[in-house]
Amino acid sequence: MRNILFLLLLTLSFLEATQKLDMADVVLEIKGVNYFEKADVEDALGAKSGGILPWGDKNVTITTALIPTIPETLRAFFDSEGFYDASFRIKESKGVVVVTIDENTPVKIADINISSDYDITELISFHKGEVFRAKKFIDIKSSIIKSLLDDGYCSYDLDTKAYVDLKKHIVNLRYSLEKGDICTFGDLSIRGLKSIDKDIVESKVMAKKGRVFSSKDIEETINKLYGLNSFDSVIVNVDRKIYNVIPVDITLKEISKPYHVEYGAGYDTYVGARVHAKFIKYNFLGNAQKFSLDTAYSKLEQKFILEYFKPVWLNYYGYSLDLDIKGGYSNLEYDGFKEKKSFINAYAHYLDDIWSVRVGAAIEYIDITRVDGDTQLPPQGYGNFVLSYPYLDIVYDARDDKLNPKYGYYLSLYSEMGLPLGVESSLYLKWLFEAREIYTISNLTLAVVGKVGAISIDGESIGGIPESKKFFGGGSYSNRAYGYNELGVITSPTTDLINGALSMANLSFEMDYPILDKLSLAVFSDNTMLSMDSYDFSGEIISSVGLGIRYLTPIGPFKLDVGFNTQDSSQYAIGFQIGQSF
Repeated sequence: MRNILFLLLLTLSFLEATQKLDMADVVLEIKGVNYFEKADVEDALGAKSGGILPWGDKNVTITTALIPTIPETLRAFFDSEGFYDASFRIKESKGVVVVTIDENTPVKIADINISSDYDITELISFHKGEVFRAKKFIDIKSSIIKSLLDDGYCSYDLDTKAYVDLKKHIVNLRYSLEKGDICTFGDLSIRGLKSIDKDIVESKVMAKKGRVFSSKDIEETINKLYGLNSFDSVIVNVDRKIYNVIPVDITLKEISKPYHVEYGAGYDTYVGARVHAKFIKYNFLGNAQKFSLDTAYSKLEQKFILEYFKPVWLNYYGYSLDLDIKGGYSNLEYDGFKEKKSFINAYAHYLDDIWSVRVGAAIEYIDITRVDGDTQLPPQGYGNFVLSYPYLDIVYDARDDKLNPKYGYYLSLYSEMGLPLGVESSLYLKWLFEAREIYTISNLTLAVVGKVGAISIDGESIGGIPESKKFFGGGSYSNRAYGYNELGVITSPTTDLINGALSMANLSFEMDYPILDKLSLAVFSDNTMLSMDSYDFSGEIISSVGLGIRYLTPIGPFKLDVGFNTQDSSQYAIGFQIGQSF
């Protein structure tokens, strides 16, 4: 180990020395900036930071080939930031370039004039007295165009002008807009299909003929087509316009490498260290079908699941249903008992831009066994349970964005009816309702999420229901002072049982505020009630508060949360996930 560390340090030192010997780089010194940070100017010039070792040279350097471009680059940078009178003095000496900058007086906004038959006041974020920035001016124009297109106005007449008076150091902004008529989508053409039927692609197209034009529908169409995992490229062209009707031209390239193999090791906040492997065949037997095998192993969970997916299983008057069938085995340890389950689950799925409806049925063989510990389930909680249940899952999603919403609301209702296949199981009805509301004020995003559910069991049945069918709390979508499904029936603000609940309610509040470009800080509060009896919503509540960070990625925010029980700070949990909780 000592030799490896020595070799690593020697290599880094060699790289440091090599960097110093590179005569193509000279030291860059920036002087005179007040309004800007030095780092902003250095980045604009293409400068490089210094040493890679803690004790290395911290000088900022620039390639000698870039020295002749410094005046032009600085002029472009300061002009774009509204400092048209900025001047520069560049002095070269052996191995050093000194750039002295006089920022002088910036150009500020004196007047903003808007003439528009479409409300754009909220989109124009400039204010009188603010330093004029060309990039912000261009971004505002882009946001106006995007808003028009989202609302169906593709025949707009937009004119934006910035009248700059360099002597007075002021700029007058003019925005003139006539929104024109509403546009609609026209005929659909699809090219590039070989092994996939046209109706499968059409089922994922949100830009349907006769519908009001919206750039969101185009984005959603692209996302849904890529979501089939059967195309290497998806191009949706809406450049043609015929009397406010826009034809939709889709060009596709089918997947060239349909096999996907994934394996690895990691850490899950619930089951701990785990290894997993997955095999997927995309476009299985053509028509964008999918076959997959998913396996995972950890100390608390082992699973083996086969899945088959068929898009457009049924098509009735333009409404299509996808088919999904899953089957397999899982062995999962809860806090106080272990569940072994063999199952098969099939459902039909309808999905559009707002509605998601799943109708399905499942058959499960469940074995609940004891786990060594101080607390145990009642005797009837253990044993074998064989049951089948039809279920319905309805979602109405009116959020402005699925991955990282800022506005809107979300409603969902899940219900299932257990039909016993043996004396050990009872007839039961389970339902869970959820509502989310999201609103953003300036950069502060506020969210509230409420959940309520209950299970009613037929009193004439001899058996019971598997404990795992009951409600548990804890985790990123429940109470964040506890791990996933760690909370059973709550007996006090600090204690709970290992038993699942027949009634539950959960209310969460969260505030997110950006502190850097893609990084946000969050504060939250979670409040959970889990009761032993059906439709009993008068039970004890466990409340938690916490802090979190969110880093925005292309597939949603990466979340890291730390939650504490408000009555017992020694009870806390650290959780992380990809995706927003609201």
